Amino acid sequence: MAAIPDTEELVLYERVGKIAHIRLNRPHKLNAFTDASVVALRQAWERLDDDDEAWVAIVSGAGRAFSTGADVYQRQLRPREELERLGGPDGGVRAGRLSESRNSKPVIAAVHGYAFGMALGLMLECDLAVVTDDAILQITEVPRGLWGHYHWLALQFRGSMAFADEVVLTGRRFTGREAAENGVATRAVSAGEHILAAEDLANQILKNPPLAVRAATRARRWYIEEAQRYQVMLRQGMPLHLTEDFRESASAFVENREHRPYLGR
Repeated sequence: MAAIPDTEELVLYERVGKIAHIRLNRPHKLNAFTDASVVALRQAWERLDDDDEAWVAIVSGAGRAFSTGADVYQRQLRPREELERLGGPDGGVRAGRLSESRNSKPVIAAVHGYAFGMALGLMLECDLAVVTDDAILQITEVPRGLWGHYHWLALQFRGSMAFADEVVLTGRRFTGREAAENGVATRAVSAGEHILAAEDLANQILKNPPLAVRAATRARRWYIEEAQRYQVMLRQGMPLHLTEDFRESASAFVENREHRPYLGR
């Protein structure tokens, strides 16, 4: 499998026929996203755009999980001065959104193990999502003292309104089977079958005229992009990443203890 240049193989890219396989490849850390792996993922999207032979893509995770989301140690425990300067835990390093794709090739998420926070956001942004029945998903942003706007909007977009209200506000974990039952995922499959199921969907897509497929994909992503703009608006004037509540939540996570709520800055 060919690696993305200059990223220490944090994301792998391989094309089989007209299907591009994009694999998160930090298995010893359950594919948690560092700044470097975020850059690697953006490069993978760019490579997909430039690969004329790739008409559909599948994004998955190596090892025991899709991804546990942002690497808390690096991205959420930055010094306050750095958080102020960079504007948030992401450090100004964006993954590159599918809505920014030049070619609007459909992307299928194949999820197993865990999909938390940022990783669940990636799954929701993909055009289709296959999850294993036993996968564990969670919107971790609110429990970590951050904004849950985008996940809530993305879940609403998929038609999961009441479910979105519950899992965003409570921050509870839910299974892949529950995700499929509530419209969060396209389909749930038995453990170990997520890649095969995603390939089956990809092959069904490939039976259709590619320009019509990309037009439909582009239309869907336009609405997602609008939702993302609302997310930015909702965050204005609410610097949650600079509050003591956020710092305490991140510290409690890495110290494996209960969070002590703190109202105020």
